[in-house]
Amino acid sequence: MTDDSLLSIRDLRAQFHTDEGVVRAVDGVSFDVGRGETVCLVGESGSGKTVTAESITRLLATPPGRIVGGEIRFDGTDVTSMAEDELRTIRGSRIAHVFQNPQGSLNPVYSVGAQIGEAIRAHRRVSRRHARARAIDLLESVGIPDPAARVDDYPHEFSTGQKQRVAIAMALACDPDLLIADEPTTALDVTVQADILDLLASLQAERGMSILLVTHDLGVVARLADRVVVLYAGTVLERADVVDLFERPAHPYTRALLECLPGVDGEVEPIGGTLPSPIDPPDGCRFAPRCPHAIEECHAGGRPPPSTVGDDHVASCLGYHREYRGAIDLERHPTAEETQRVSDRPDAGIDGGGPR
Repeated sequence: MTDDSLLSIRDLRAQFHTDEGVVRAVDGVSFDVGRGETVCLVGESGSGKTVTAESITRLLATPPGRIVGGEIRFDGTDVTSMAEDELRTIRGSRIAHVFQNPQGSLNPVYSVGAQIGEAIRAHRRVSRRHARARAIDLLESVGIPDPAARVDDYPHEFSTGQKQRVAIAMALACDPDLLIADEPTTALDVTVQADILDLLASLQAERGMSILLVTHDLGVVARLADRVVVLYAGTVLERADVVDLFERPAHPYTRALLECLPGVDGEVEPIGGTLPSPIDPPDGCRFAPRCPHAIEECHAGGRPPPSTVGDDHVASCLGYHREYRGAIDLERHPTAEETQRVSDRPDAGIDGGGPR
């Protein structure tokens, strides 16, 4: 953990026990979030992004889920070893969540002002009158028109975009140091998405808080991120500064994700194959079964160690390991036969249309 890190995660492992077996949803994830920084977790559905985010404040449903290893340090304190009552003092106060579905974040039988006020009073010793005044200020800060009149309205009286703004207001109620936003714009139309992203950026600039953003949308990453963590099958394949990641993507999976972005002709290049089973993941590099650059060594042994490919830029790929630089030429564009070999796998196409 560096001096300017607010959040530091090392070798995080989280599992779910199911009738089919143990699901290794997060399997050795490490990254930092600096103070005042925006870090994006990106990858296909099933990569472990949400489980990683929910593990930070131990929101996993237990059972069947549990954190089985690793360390999560927030402002120097290990969250994984905190007692539940101690964790409650920072959950919702110093660390706040904004979830994908704003409807699910709001109770339909209480006014939005009452819900924001309850969030404030759970962590601050203030009167109901003070909490109500604070709720009005928060609604104004997130762009709800005429907040003094709307503070007593119920969730069904707001549009989907406005509900998400209310959810953000609740998350900001106690001035958190870290805001964890899990796909906060997925349920919104394109215009409203842009408004919410602008809102998050302006609130961060105003308050100086850190943001951990979970997304599958590389456009959102380009717009908001300072640094990016690329997840795949519960593991980190690449970490980099956002500009470096887009200009010099290192891992074949990251390159494949970027190729899923629509080109000038509107065409996308899908990723052949699917994510591996989290119950029985493959040996070696977990992307190897879908990678046209993979050689025999990529499929065997342990996972490739992180290799430095630039300033604050690492990728877990044997192509950067000194023993295999001659055997794996990542600068070479895959041949049609190599691409077809991946696409011809029996599971190809099920989840091959790009990140979600």
